[in-house]
Amino acid sequence: MTLVHIVLFEFKPSTEPATIKDVCSRMLALKTQCIHPTTQKPYVLDSSGGRDNSIEGLQGGISHGFVVHFANEEDREYYISKDPAHLAFVKSLEGIVERAQVVDYVPGVF
Repeated sequence: MTLVHIVLFEFKPSTEPATIKDVCSRMLALKTQCIHPTTQKPYVLDSSGGRDNSIEGLQGGISHGFVVHFANEEDREYYISKDPAHLAFVKSLEGIVERAQVVDYVPGVF
């Protein structure tokens, strides 16, 4: 069972473009920086992200989105609650991100 983790960011208006680019690069780098405590290997299956380019006008301030894939709920739980690389990344967003939204789902489970 693959679990999909979607993260959306609205940056503070005062955030410099270089800072936004750095945050995005560091978010994507978590794929290799997050190490499973048992296997001692990266456990994020895949990640992608980028700047919004929707023409629908429904972003509500959200400007960047990321999609992260995990093999199971346990890996997602470790990532959110205990992974030192992820926790440090989240802490680094203070004062930069105005709002974050997260949606997780298992494909085909409604």
